[in-house]
Amino acid sequence: DAEVQARNPATGLQRVTTSRTDGSYILPGLAPATYELSVRHIGSTPQQRQVVVQIGATQVVDFNLQAGAVELQAVSVTAAPAVELRTSEVAVNITPQQMQALPTPSRNFLDLAGLAPGVVATEDRVEGTSRTFRSGGLGANSSNVFVDGSSLKNDLTTGGVSGQDNSRGNPFPRSAIQEYRVISQNFKAEYQKASGAIISATTRSGTNQWTGNALVGYQNKGLLALDTFSLKDKHKADSIALANGTPSTFKVPDYSRVLTSLSAGGPLMRDRLFFFGSYEGNYQIRASRVAILAPAGYPALDTANLTQYNGNFTSPFRENLLFGKLNYAIDQHSSAEFSFNNRHETDIKGFGQGAAYSQANNFRQDVTIGQFRYNRFGGSWLNEAKIDFSRFRRDPSPNTPGTPQRLFHTKTQDIRIGSDLSTQDFIQKRIGLRDDITYSGYEQHTFKGGLSLDFVKYDIRKLNDANPLFEYADFVDPGCWCRQDSTPARLRFAFRSPFQLNYASGAGIVSVPNTQVGAYLQDDWSPTSKLTLNLGVRWDFESNMINSSYVTPQNVVDTLRRYNDSMPTVLDLSRYISTGNNRSPFYGAIQPRLGFSYALDKDNVTTVFGGWGIYYDRSLFDFSVDEIQKLARPKYIVQFADPDSAPSGNKVAWSDSYLTSDTTAISSLARSSGQPEAFLLDNKMKVPKSTNWSLGVRRVLGSMVASLTYQGQRGTNLFTYNWQNIGLDTAGRCCSNQFNIGAHGFRNFIYSSNDGKTWYDAVSLQLDRPYRRLENGIGWGAGVVYTYAQRSLAGVDALGDLTNSFPGGFPIARGIPKHPATDGTDERHRIVGNWVMDLPYLFGIQFSGLLTLGSGARMDIGGPPRFSGPASYIRGGFDPPKYSFLGILGKWAYRRVDLRFRKDFPQIGGTSLGATLDVFNVFNYQNFGCYDTGFGTPNLNLGKANCVVSDPRHVQIGAEYNF
Repeated sequence: DAEVQARNPATGLQRVTTSRTDGSYILPGLAPATYELSVRHIGSTPQQRQVVVQIGATQVVDFNLQAGAVELQAVSVTAAPAVELRTSEVAVNITPQQMQALPTPSRNFLDLAGLAPGVVATEDRVEGTSRTFRSGGLGANSSNVFVDGSSLKNDLTTGGVSGQDNSRGNPFPRSAIQEYRVISQNFKAEYQKASGAIISATTRSGTNQWTGNALVGYQNKGLLALDTFSLKDKHKADSIALANGTPSTFKVPDYSRVLTSLSAGGPLMRDRLFFFGSYEGNYQIRASRVAILAPAGYPALDTANLTQYNGNFTSPFRENLLFGKLNYAIDQHSSAEFSFNNRHETDIKGFGQGAAYSQANNFRQDVTIGQFRYNRFGGSWLNEAKIDFSRFRRDPSPNTPGTPQRLFHTKTQDIRIGSDLSTQDFIQKRIGLRDDITYSGYEQHTFKGGLSLDFVKYDIRKLNDANPLFEYADFVDPGCWCRQDSTPARLRFAFRSPFQLNYASGAGIVSVPNTQVGAYLQDDWSPTSKLTLNLGVRWDFESNMINSSYVTPQNVVDTLRRYNDSMPTVLDLSRYISTGNNRSPFYGAIQPRLGFSYALDKDNVTTVFGGWGIYYDRSLFDFSVDEIQKLARPKYIVQFADPDSAPSGNKVAWSDSYLTSDTTAISSLARSSGQPEAFLLDNKMKVPKSTNWSLGVRRVLGSMVASLTYQGQRGTNLFTYNWQNIGLDTAGRCCSNQFNIGAHGFRNFIYSSNDGKTWYDAVSLQLDRPYRRLENGIGWGAGVVYTYAQRSLAGVDALGDLTNSFPGGFPIARGIPKHPATDGTDERHRIVGNWVMDLPYLFGIQFSGLLTLGSGARMDIGGPPRFSGPASYIRGGFDPPKYSFLGILGKWAYRRVDLRFRKDFPQIGGTSLGATLDVFNVFNYQNFGCYDTGFGTPNLNLGKANCVVSDPRHVQIGAEYNF
């Protein structure tokens, strides 16, 4: 038996194992780093190699021992980073070189997730409000991020990851990330709470040498070009100014962003105790323009003086990220580490165009995670134990509270003044225990199993519509009681008084515990030297995913039992009336996950791989919050009579006394005149899941690896909302088939189902060459992935509707058949490329870049046929316009090239200084969106774009100091 040793020269950490009888060996659980791998055997010459271990990857390193009469000095071989060939996962590793060198605007490590096949990350934009990633045919809610094995899943609201719901921030400081792996499909049984893609990241640690880094990046409005629509506004304003001999009214909105990063690490006790810490800051100031266009001819609007709210107002964003870590090498067989990170951000947003600055919302978030890990290894055993604590808080509220909101519906614009409507405070606290055991001592098997136990607490204060909203219009249609100026029977309000009030009052606090259990067992088995099988199964359980103790209020129960048979949809009341003890947890989340890889030759030049698996996710707890609060804190809608008529029916006379910050009179009016909605969750709600499969081939081409992969995904049991009191008629149209539930004290009965489904089929062609630096100082790495995909869904019109009560699956989700997504996600062709090149003969500059090309999605014309009828709807009516990319690679609806130039100056006293220049969208491509899809005869604006979906060319300058 040979002794195999892996030593990390940066920390002195050693791991030792003994080869099996057939000469094979395994060293599981190594942290990503560069190791000196050596082998010794009596009677053979010792050998040593340098091996780069990447996160989640399996490296095959073979030694050919040669006989020797005496034990000589070890023979050393220095190896470049190895390419993983034998995995069954569809994945890509984002290396430290890529994180450091590739151009990314905001240092958000989600920026590079799109390098994986089938994964799309939202762009960082000057006016962007959200940063998430999604994969296949599923949305961002189905994704998850793991940092050092700890899940960052957001159980409460959208976004998939804690802190990413409606946030443009970074979930974790990038300077603290060693590297990460983006897995599109076929991840192993050890990962939970994701039916889409996952990101698994490992954090940096200190070494035996103190090192540090300081970085700054800067942008301002002078480094940002204007897009097509801003140029049009500028030209119009300049033309008017020239004609009138006055200064132009066009002003470039203020904008600046400063990115800072500080990190340092080193030994507290050499070879034993190490520290690493980092801080990152993202400080943005951007101006949003309020441009209220009040229609003329209405004295009431003149009195309101709406144009006084116009101007440019700043929208500051502040994010601070802090990370610290201690590593302790207890002995050669055990180690421990403790880490802590905190994320704090504030964002003033929610105003601009027709919304006055008083509408601004102060969006605050805090994420705190502490983790303790203990690893014990010896012989064929590895035990990894972990305890962690996390606290996620999402706390948006009005930035200027205390003023009722007034909404003026005009023909060209909705105008909003007054305070924002809602105050929320979502807190998710978790204490997690986990233990994973790996055993590799039985023949060609590597067994790994684990158990996790999480104690979770949800504390929620959701005061939606706490600020009264008064709606005004010029004309109101008495049928829909909404603004309409073409109906013959319209009522003339002329903005003199509101036609409607929206207001909610009552208790808004929910506090619920939840226990989450996970268990898995997997076996990586190599029955032959060419074949590897990945056999795994996982089971997950939650005690309180949908609030099992909820009791349906008696007035809802009585109304349901009395009128259920008269509704367009007849419900099984045993499934929609909760008694507090008839909601059982779901015990059936058994998830087999299988994979294989087979080398067609002894040198692993060509490998066939594939996999199949079931992946359960979870439904958002926010659905349960709405079930409680829609009745405990109902939203009332009060309709006011027009100023020229006496109140009749359910209409109420308007009084100016209602328009006040004192809501006493409003509360009384709403409760006496308005009606609540009842939300009904299925007591047997299913857990969202996806079934994934893939089949592919990899081929080594010199220093590059090419792969061709088919990916299939079917998402089922996706949560949808339906309307019981509104149905489809015999022609499949809405909404003549209605039951007047308003006569019985309620506005609507909205119930849940699991009728949402998604389909995804794709073929991807990928070519990668890991970055390597040669002895002459020249290094380069590159990669490109082309994906052809088809995405469809059923039960809703767009992925974003899955979490909304309207449109949701309105009125009946199962009546919405399979169709291409209408939200622009069904893109057929996509190319993503990246490269890093050292150019020592060009002033020592490093040149890197990202390329993204997309074909765009076909656009429907008109609304869904259940609303407007088949005669007013064309599925896939037109393709977005496509344009050439440098005269090559065909024509594309989306084109973007980002470049980075970096110059490192000579080292002085062991320190170095570098300067960077990033140019994003270097060719200033205008990527259009917001197309007019209205059905009309004729619609002269059909197919006309009304926005751009990416920023025009912008430049970022930066400097970096290393010591």
